[in-house]
Amino acid sequence: MNWNFQNTYTNLPSIYYSKVKPNNFDNPKLILFNEELANELNLKVNYNEKEICDFLLGKGLDNNEFYSQAYAGHQFGHFTILGDGRAVLLGEHINNDNKRYDIQLKGCGQTPYSRNGDGKATLGPMIREYIVSEAMSNLQIPSTRALAVITTGEKVLREKLEPGAILVRVAISHIRVGTFQFGSLLKNVKEFESLINYTIERLYPEIKDNKNKYLIFFKKVCDSQINLIINWMRVGFIHGVMNTDNTSLSGETIDFGPCAFMDNYNPKTVFSSIDKMGRYSFENQFKITLWNLARFAETFLHLINTNENSAIKIIEEILEEKKEKFNEAWLVMMNKKLSLDINNNNNNNNEIIKEFLDLMHIHKLDYTNTFLDLEKNRLDMKIFKNWFCKYNLIKSKKHNDINPYIIPRNHILEKVIKESYKGDFSNLLEFNKVLSSPYKENNIIKKYMHPPNEQEKVFQTFCGT
Repeated sequence: MNWNFQNTYTNLPSIYYSKVKPNNFDNPKLILFNEELANELNLKVNYNEKEICDFLLGKGLDNNEFYSQAYAGHQFGHFTILGDGRAVLLGEHINNDNKRYDIQLKGCGQTPYSRNGDGKATLGPMIREYIVSEAMSNLQIPSTRALAVITTGEKVLREKLEPGAILVRVAISHIRVGTFQFGSLLKNVKEFESLINYTIERLYPEIKDNKNKYLIFFKKVCDSQINLIINWMRVGFIHGVMNTDNTSLSGETIDFGPCAFMDNYNPKTVFSSIDKMGRYSFENQFKITLWNLARFAETFLHLINTNENSAIKIIEEILEEKKEKFNEAWLVMMNKKLSLDINNNNNNNNEIIKEFLDLMHIHKLDYTNTFLDLEKNRLDMKIFKNWFCKYNLIKSKKHNDINPYIIPRNHILEKVIKESYKGDFSNLLEFNKVLSSPYKENNIIKKYMHPPNEQEKVFQTFCGT
């Protein structure tokens, strides 16, 4: 196997990162390995488990090149200084198509940003992130990817002793809103400008020479977030911890902690055990995104306009425009999910959409399967009879193939994780395989399409820190 590391982030001022040496684990074991992603990265795979583990954990590489990133963030609205508390970047890998990817080890031990934590991870949350992040990618939603899950041979203390594990994570970039919040705290104009110029060149190089590049940069980040949240809502995904440090400037879904996919449709659904007020509920996800984007803009108002009040006014106008753009994109997406003719009177379409969602909510219907039932003409007419009469008048004959047959349902994911703790990975591997083709129906997929019964329902998920 071969890495092609060409690191650029460490050309930034050293305040933005710390050189870190990951823990050495004597008995690693490969649990999940993403061959498809390895091929995309142009890694030559040697199917020797020990060699793969050693390679993925960075053995034989120059430890002086490894680093963890510094950042800050608003966590549930409260600002704090953070950083990679349990993650180390091996480097920036360049594939044969000259695409750059961050290769990160998550759960490999303490860093300068661990805040008295052990910097380690347990098997369950790492499996969760692997399965869900790859499912997101297969659902055609921008996301960090998972290259592997490796157990460390250690026991990690959480509520009880659990098997330690490392996730090998792949991202276009790990630069976040929180990175900019950290940079703005330094009160060093030169160091901050080095960060923003680096980020523009790395993520949006086409605008680097534009005289209005900072304003265009902000708009592009806004658009990437609109696209992301629309796709989350399309499949019923709830991130759970939309802190500013979990808002990636590349527009990828990042940090799958207490995330989950909604079963019964309820716009107020949350899964995080600490989100008591519903700050990050399903229906609030774009509202919070706008809030996060406002915090992002605050870090470089001086580059938008030398007059702060003028800069604030410009940003407020842009955010209002993006709010309207999101609402329009949401309606387009919902029209497609319901196979409505978008050339019809929009008010009629909007009423149809609202009534459909209201009926789903009132009758506690499954979000994923109800849209499929509509496509397959198997809706419960006791519930939808009156609605269907109106729908028939304006529906399109064409289906848009944006409704998945399968999502990583919480109760199934919890089941395969529990089995993994007992050393049984058979259902985990099968579940991961069927999730690779979420828009195709087949005999194997059917057993994973069923919503949970009352005893199987999962109401809270955890990040494992």
